[in-house]
Amino acid sequence: MTPAAPRRPYNFSAGPAAMPEAVLSRAAAEMLDWHGSGMGVMEMSHRGKEFGEIIGQAEADFRQLLAVPSNFRILFMQGGGLGENAIVPLNLSRGGTVDFVVTGSWSTKSLKEAGRYCKARTAATNAEGGHVAIPEAAQWSLSPDAAYVHLCSNETINGIEFQELPDLKALGSDAPLVIDFSSHVASRSVDWSRVGLAFGGAQKNLGPAGLTLVVVREDLLDRALPICPSAFSYKLVAENDSMYNTPPTWGIYMAGLTFQWLLQQKEGELTGVAAMEARNIAKASLLYDFIDASAFYVSKVDPACRSRMNVPFLLADESRNEAFLAGAKAAGLLQLKGHKSVGGMRASIYNAMPLEGVQALVSYMREFERLHA
Repeated sequence: MTPAAPRRPYNFSAGPAAMPEAVLSRAAAEMLDWHGSGMGVMEMSHRGKEFGEIIGQAEADFRQLLAVPSNFRILFMQGGGLGENAIVPLNLSRGGTVDFVVTGSWSTKSLKEAGRYCKARTAATNAEGGHVAIPEAAQWSLSPDAAYVHLCSNETINGIEFQELPDLKALGSDAPLVIDFSSHVASRSVDWSRVGLAFGGAQKNLGPAGLTLVVVREDLLDRALPICPSAFSYKLVAENDSMYNTPPTWGIYMAGLTFQWLLQQKEGELTGVAAMEARNIAKASLLYDFIDASAFYVSKVDPACRSRMNVPFLLADESRNEAFLAGAKAAGLLQLKGHKSVGGMRASIYNAMPLEGVQALVSYMREFERLHA
């Protein structure tokens, strides 16, 4: 009898992150020859018919996956979420005022970078409390003349997630809402009626590093500052169907395979993103419920805004951190060390992380507590 293949370790990295095994296997099978073309995707021209099929299908699948309305353009770009911190104000600020809701490390970086191109101001912040809760929307100080309002809808490092996007009109603002959804894109639905632009790096929940997705309402396309580089002009990129310059072809291909995988997911009667959201709720609840029931582990994030994707937690006795991480690695549970700015641990449980991976983590945490409490 042939022995069973060993289980792959469960990778809890915050990004670049684990990808679905089915996607990796398909990419491996197509590595040398994509659909009988005689070329691998990394070898083919982005202007050729073959890659035209790949990017066209990827865009259509992403639009279906997240129910993106027809008045939004989907752009495949480069530069990552960090690059978009500059590219968004270059395209949308008109050099005027931009409001930022600061809820953690990434929105702090966004505010600082935008200040190079516009008047970036803090409309609300949770810094004083240590980035553990979202400021009440009714208390936000929004500018009447803001070009847009920016927020990070899931803070990867701090583990804070907007469970519902704010209704800016109800708050008295006519500015479009810009969201950085890098670390929870495709993990839940998006209320596009409240969004002007959404951007995200693919390397956390959609594919490998190198690809950035931008979903932008058409009426916002032609606002770029004169200094905006042409390759980063949303209008030019849209007019050229993301082919103004050579796009990240391999990243688009891999993301396209991930979109197809996501569309095929089922959970009861739910499919696609709805199925993934149900799974993500179950995974996050399992981990948070265990942490909350333990005196050995601590979560400082307000339960009302805990991220389903990134779960930071502390050991009550942090002298045991190295032993915890060494034991986890031995158990096939990888990349659990928290970000250096906050310390402790962090389990990133993106779409590709199966429930079994979270169950294995909880079992390990329970046993570690039993041995060391």
